[in-house]
Amino acid sequence: MDLLLLRSFVTVVDTGNFTRAGERLHLTQSTVSQQVLRLEQSLGCRLLDRGPRHVVPTEEGERLLGYAQRLLRLADEAREALSPVHGDSALRLGVPEDLGGEALMPLLSRFSSERPRLRLEVESGLSHHLLRLYRAGELDLLLVKQWGADSDCHARWPEPLCWLDSAANPVTRKPGSEALPLVVFPVGALYRQEMIRAVEAQGRRWRVSYSSSSLASLGAAVRAGLGVSLLPAGSVQSGHRVLTEAEGFAPVGGLELVLHARSELDSTGRALRDRLVEACSRRAASQARAR
Repeated sequence: MDLLLLRSFVTVVDTGNFTRAGERLHLTQSTVSQQVLRLEQSLGCRLLDRGPRHVVPTEEGERLLGYAQRLLRLADEAREALSPVHGDSALRLGVPEDLGGEALMPLLSRFSSERPRLRLEVESGLSHHLLRLYRAGELDLLLVKQWGADSDCHARWPEPLCWLDSAANPVTRKPGSEALPLVVFPVGALYRQEMIRAVEAQGRRWRVSYSSSSLASLGAAVRAGLGVSLLPAGSVQSGHRVLTEAEGFAPVGGLELVLHARSELDSTGRALRDRLVEACSRRAASQARAR
């Protein structure tokens, strides 16, 4: 198959439009259209349904798409590997703390072992800090938690949250009308304001009993009985007790795990982007089954 024709086909599917595909490929709209037509003629089938405003793949086009993407990815990797100017490269990735450790490490380890000359630079931290780094051009790929994804994101998945108390020393079962102790991230962090807003909507008095920028530290503080917290469902541990709506802790929804990826990524960056999409999709499906 002609890789040039395949690249035009894949780009039209990605953009949904011949004009935008031409802009991305630095070709005219008519050239892209002719290249896709040549591909259809060579395969003997129609690959695209051409609507007045949007172009979508036919059933045959959908079947071809995965093969075409893999062929183009392999061609790009081969070209880079054999290039005399190809040297050590760095790929900068930002991830939330709860995904930066064991959750993603097997994936990153396998990815790096396949590319021994690649240097992965991984930045973990609070979401607003990571998003600032990405917007400043200091990260190539970013996984971040957001209340409503930005329009330029590459992919997004729901991120369920849980109200947590200590299993051994629950503060919610202590007598008295004392203000509810909260275990929170610092001011400006992702979950803090939503947690406080939800507690106030219940008509409860509250106080901050423990604050930390570390998710692991917050989880430990809840287990020790320092207070209640609103944390990702994936961070629930054996020493935690999940609080229910019947106990006065209504679910808080709307949070998403969002992947941002720069459009100018090379084949290595695109390969990691696709691996992250697969891993996060599996994670989201597993969380949905567990609920």
